[in-house]
Amino acid sequence: MKRLLPILLAVASIGTGSASAQSEVLEYRWDVGGGAGLCYYIGDVNGTPFSGSSFMAAFTLRRNFNPRMALKMDLAYGRYGGSTKGYYMPQEPGSTEQALDFDFKGNVVDFGAQFELNFWGYGMGPSYKKLSRITPYAILGIGATVGGTGDGTAFGANFPIGVGVKYKVKPRLNLVWEWTHRFSTIDKLDGVRLSDPYYIESSGLKNKDSYSFFMFSLTYDISPKYRLCNN
Repeated sequence: MKRLLPILLAVASIGTGSASAQSEVLEYRWDVGGGAGLCYYIGDVNGTPFSGSSFMAAFTLRRNFNPRMALKMDLAYGRYGGSTKGYYMPQEPGSTEQALDFDFKGNVVDFGAQFELNFWGYGMGPSYKKLSRITPYAILGIGATVGGTGDGTAFGANFPIGVGVKYKVKPRLNLVWEWTHRFSTIDKLDGVRLSDPYYIESSGLKNKDSYSFFMFSLTYDISPKYRLCNN
């Protein structure tokens, strides 16, 4: 009996430790999900955020390197609108004659990657890891854009910059709000007729069109990074 008691205590302690380890929150390499929100264009005939905004949606895949850094890849589609009303555009260089007023609608398909820097260590786990269920983050990236109106389509690069907030609803479920402004190398997002309405020479990102995504998304963590205990 004296020999049996220590053995039972040892078995009990192993079982408790295993259960505790299995209950530990895991870290995951990836999260995948989708989102929806608003898209608006900034260009020759619109300088006001959210003016002419319309629907957008995106599929996202994020590689989480650690609680502070991640790389997100996304494929997004957005619609936007605009109007020349209130803007003076000469029919030709030096002309005092006003070009015709018209409204337009356009769309963009966007594929790119953005580096994310979390302000706080993001995640759920033991207190010694000092993780937070919520964190703001900054965004910087590069991508490709195909977009335009019904009178023409253009292709070019874009350079996203923005901010967001992540909230871990459950250990593997994330709610994300994000705003990104995407500077493009395209000058035809408002159509061919407005590609150079003021006859100003453009180069690089100068005098080019841009657009923004304002989005809420849900993502789910996949691919465990490590386990503290394996049976």
